[in-house]
Amino acid sequence: MRIAFTALLAVGLLGGIGCSNSSTSASSNNATTKQSLTDSDLKQMVQSKFASDPTLAKIDVKADAGKNQVKLAGTVESESVRSEAVDMAKAAAPNVMVVDNIEVKPQEVSRNDYTPDMARDARDKAKSMGDKVGRSLDDAWLYSKIETKLATNSETPARKINVDVSNHVVTLRGQVDSVAAKQEADKVVRQTEGVKQVRDLIKVRS
Repeated sequence: MRIAFTALLAVGLLGGIGCSNSSTSASSNNATTKQSLTDSDLKQMVQSKFASDPTLAKIDVKADAGKNQVKLAGTVESESVRSEAVDMAKAAAPNVMVVDNIEVKPQEVSRNDYTPDMARDARDKAKSMGDKVGRSLDDAWLYSKIETKLATNSETPARKINVDVSNHVVTLRGQVDSVAAKQEADKVVRQTEGVKQVRDLIKVRS
């Protein structure tokens, strides 16, 4: 009986060692697989995701497989496109870290290309938002540019800011949560080509 018990114990110990070795081997294989991924491989995985959307083609991708990290840089036309790029990059590889250096810079319609139909749409939008736009094509064009800039700037809460444009003079109204948001909105408008004067009436919530 004692011999049989000893034999069973030995078999159990060997089985446990075997399982341990299998687990160690699996972990080792996973580590090897992770280490075998090159920078080029990781970059290609992200770019393959981007290939399905032409708007992401100009985004520069730099990969560091050792850190399981990718850096994205370049310029896109809207915040939604930027977010889409980040989400796609995150989905390219398990637990990949994404450094987002993408700049949002909307494509502006030149004054020569701005049409009366565009102006009518801009005035309709302004009316629905409680904004006021002068009758000239220039005022509507300026309003369209400013609204786009505020909406795509992550530091300016566009929905909380009203924009009135008349004779190239822009009046900003509304309430924002910080002095920084007020200053950024003011700066964006002052840097807009065609604006002659800015009346900043934005209030900061106390």
